[in-house]
Amino acid sequence: MIEIIDVKKSYFLPKLTIDVLRGVSIKVDTGDLVAIIGPSGSGKSSLLNIIGCLDRPTAGRYLLEGVDVSEKNDNELASIRNARMGFVFQSFNLLPKLAAWKNVTVPLLYAGVPVSERKERAMEMLKKVGLEDRADHAPNELSGGEQQRVAIARALVNNPAIILADEPTGNLDSKSGQEIMEIFVRLNEEGATIVMVTHELGLTDAASRVVTMKDGLIV
Repeated sequence: MIEIIDVKKSYFLPKLTIDVLRGVSIKVDTGDLVAIIGPSGSGKSSLLNIIGCLDRPTAGRYLLEGVDVSEKNDNELASIRNARMGFVFQSFNLLPKLAAWKNVTVPLLYAGVPVSERKERAMEMLKKVGLEDRADHAPNELSGGEQQRVAIARALVNNPAIILADEPTGNLDSKSGQEIMEIFVRLNEEGATIVMVTHELGLTDAASRVVTMKDGLIV
């Protein structure tokens, strides 16, 4: 599903070049649950951003389902993200004034799904993460774990081929973090392909593969 080939990422400042990824190659098969670990600054999030078409490599190739996306334009990348990817972030990124179910519908708005279908699909996803009884609550009325469940429901609502998670339990207590991890495991057992960045070694037990990064390389 995913093939990263000798990808490099550098940031060019007036008197300094920062090499974040220094030649990374990795394959992810359909149905994998891959955990990417490593110290801060090792390039984990940069790699995830390239996989998620949120950033472009400086060099190298990225094949997504056999299609080279390295040279796609911004509109093409946006279409790929919305149609094929679901994103879960450490900071939840929910819209504070919208009820949980309305937050879940945001990707459907960009996908052009009719208004009449949006709530039904949002409620279906909230039920999947065990939160249908909190659908009308705003984010500030939900616990951290509940907010992350809403974020996962939002990631799932377009039936993405790949779920990308960047430190999804980083802002949660250990119990909530374990519950979120159990949701990811269940989704993976149902066929979802998941790539997750984490600092928490305890979360890697459920992964089908653990990738360790250091200094912009896979070690």
